[in-house]
Amino acid sequence: MQKHGTTANRPRSGQPRKVTDHTVRQMVRIAMKSRRKPFREIGNEVVPNLAETTVRRLLADEGFHQRVARKVPYLTKAHKRHRLRWARLYRRYQEKQWGRVIWSDEAYIYLGDDRGRVYVTRRSHEEYVQECLVPTFKQSSVRVMVWACIMNGQKGPLVVLEYPGGKGGGMNSSRYQEQVLDGVLRGFYDEMKKTKGSVTFQQDGAPSHTSKLTQRWFSQNEIPLLFHPPSSPDLNPIEPVWHELKTMLRALPHPPNTVNELRDAIRTAWDEMPIEDINKHIKKMPDRVEAVSKARGDHTRF
Repeated sequence: MQKHGTTANRPRSGQPRKVTDHTVRQMVRIAMKSRRKPFREIGNEVVPNLAETTVRRLLADEGFHQRVARKVPYLTKAHKRHRLRWARLYRRYQEKQWGRVIWSDEAYIYLGDDRGRVYVTRRSHEEYVQECLVPTFKQSSVRVMVWACIMNGQKGPLVVLEYPGGKGGGMNSSRYQEQVLDGVLRGFYDEMKKTKGSVTFQQDGAPSHTSKLTQRWFSQNEIPLLFHPPSSPDLNPIEPVWHELKTMLRALPHPPNTVNELRDAIRTAWDEMPIEDINKHIKKMPDRVEAVSKARGDHTRF
């Protein structure tokens, strides 16, 4: 056995292997064409047929392994153009400018959060190759919806949103204004403006955010908005904060069993989250800008 990070056996003398270089190339082509295809099916398609374990070993020799596919929003060409525009707008922003942005977002948090996995065959550097990604789409059957905002050095308020659900009972402009804008943002913005001077507010393109009623509210309250491209959670540093919050909830020794228990657990986890876990993501904003530019508006590692 080698001593350099692998458990594979060293080459041995004896009967030469039956698999030719042509078969290996054929196997690699199939794996790259159908990233989600199981090794067993790949083995059945090559000539001669190969066992699943043989396919796994030979692909590993070529640098391919099965990994959990990253889930990302679906990006159209228009989305990519908007993302490139965003990168050009803020390419000269430094840590000082990013530190004056209030970042906000809603998040769906479920009881028994489903973490279904899709495996793809890829090399180590192909994590964000288009064929190795799983697009995510908006989901409707949520249990609890929360809103929060963050700023460099500041953990803003968190709100568990209340709405009746059903037809016409989702989050709309009126509820957004009542529970978030008038409810907590106005006071937090004024406090941050006194401390930092000029402050900009970021929100995504949800219908309740872009409606005429909401835009009028920002205009009347003289709160400037940061441009944020659609379908771009990777450009918002609060997204990894949500991930850390959900990780804290999953690690609870006694997970919540009811919606009320879930609400209490979310508030407690938010209060206990270290501010360092927020600052580290905001400080990476210049890296996000550079990553979007290099990807020509496509997905990034963030």
